[in-house]
Amino acid sequence: MVLLNLLGLLLCVSLTSASPTTNSHIPDTTAYPLPNEGHAVAHDPSILRYNNSLYHFRGGVHIPIFRAANLSGPWENIGTVLDGNSTVQKQNQQRPWAPMVTQWKNKIYCFYSISQNGKRNSAIGIASSDSPEPGDWTDHGALINTGGGNGSNIYPYNVSNAIDPAFFADPDTGKPYLQYGSYWDGIFQVPLADDLLSVVNATHPDADHLVDLPNTKPKPNEGGFMSYRDPYYYTWFSHGQCCHFNTEGFPKKGDEYSIRVGRSKSVHGPFVDRSNKTLVDGGGSVVYGSNHGQVYAPGGQGILPGVDDQPDVLYYHYHNASIGFVQGDARLGWNYLDYVDGWPVVRGASSPATSLKPPSGSSLHIFAMLCLVIFFTI
Repeated sequence: MVLLNLLGLLLCVSLTSASPTTNSHIPDTTAYPLPNEGHAVAHDPSILRYNNSLYHFRGGVHIPIFRAANLSGPWENIGTVLDGNSTVQKQNQQRPWAPMVTQWKNKIYCFYSISQNGKRNSAIGIASSDSPEPGDWTDHGALINTGGGNGSNIYPYNVSNAIDPAFFADPDTGKPYLQYGSYWDGIFQVPLADDLLSVVNATHPDADHLVDLPNTKPKPNEGGFMSYRDPYYYTWFSHGQCCHFNTEGFPKKGDEYSIRVGRSKSVHGPFVDRSNKTLVDGGGSVVYGSNHGQVYAPGGQGILPGVDDQPDVLYYHYHNASIGFVQGDARLGWNYLDYVDGWPVVRGASSPATSLKPPSGSSLHIFAMLCLVIFFTI
C-alpha cells in the first residue's frame, strides 16, 4: 500500500509540474490572438474557394486535395493533383512542396515546388485542370529552374531558389505574376504569359526583387504571397526557422517562423513596412507570431479574399504545443483580417480555441490538492 501511495504521489507531482514552462521556447505573448482551428494537418497550405466549396492543397505525395464546406472543416481527402511523380527531372518528384492553387480564366492551376532541404537545385512546376477535383490534371513540368536545368543561369534564377510559388493577378492591369523564393537572395516576382505556362521574355525576365536580407547569412525569408486591398498591394512572407525542430532544435525566441508584411501602391514595389523600411533592406512588419505559450512558428501563409461582405482571411500553418513539433504535426489555422490605417491586423478567434490554452496555475493547484487528498485517504 505504501508503494502504491508513493507511486500515486509521484504521478501527481509529474502531472502538476507539466505546466506551460515546459514550452519555454514558445513566446507567451498575448499580443496575437489564438487561431481558429482548421482541424487539418497542413504545411504551406493553399486554399481555393470554388463553387461554394473550399479546397485545401498541401505538400505531400502527388499533392493531396481536401474539400470542405468551411475553413474549420471537416476536410475530406478526395485524391491528388498528380497521378504519379512530377515530370520535373529533379529530386523529390514524388512529394512536391508548397503548392499554390488558383483559378485563372476558367481553368485551375497548381504551382508546386520540387526541391531538397537546404539545396537550390530546385524547380517550380505547374499543372492545370478544368476543376480543382482530382482526375483531370495535366502536369506541364518545370516553369522555372534554379541551381541546374533550363534557364537556371539567367537572372534572377542564378541567385535565387525556385520554391514557394505564389500567383497574383494585378487588378489594375489584369497581368499575371509569379512570386517565389527562399533564403539565398530572397523573394522575387516575374511576369507570366497569359496561359501561365511560361515567363514573359523568358531569357531576360522583367523581375522584381520583393524581399531580401542583404549582407546577412542565413537569409530566412520565404513563402512569399501577394494580395491587394485598395489602394495597397501587400507582399506577405514568412521569416525565421520553419521546421525540423526535432533534428535542428528550437531557435531562440523570436527566431522561429512569423508572418510579416510590407505594402506598396505599385505591384512592382518597392514594398515598405510600418517603419518605412523597404523589404529588400530587411524590413517587414510582423502580423502574426508565436503566442500564448502554445501557438508556435506560424507561417506558410496565404490570403483568402472575403466574399459577401466577409473580411479577408489570413490562413497559415502552425505548431500546437499540445500536439507536437515535427513536420507532420503542423496544423491549419486561420483568422479574419481587419485593416487599420491601411495595415492588416489579425482579428481574434471567431470561436475561441480554448483547447489551445495551457492549463492555468489555479487549475494545476486544484489538481495537486486533489492528489494529496487521494494520497492521504488511500
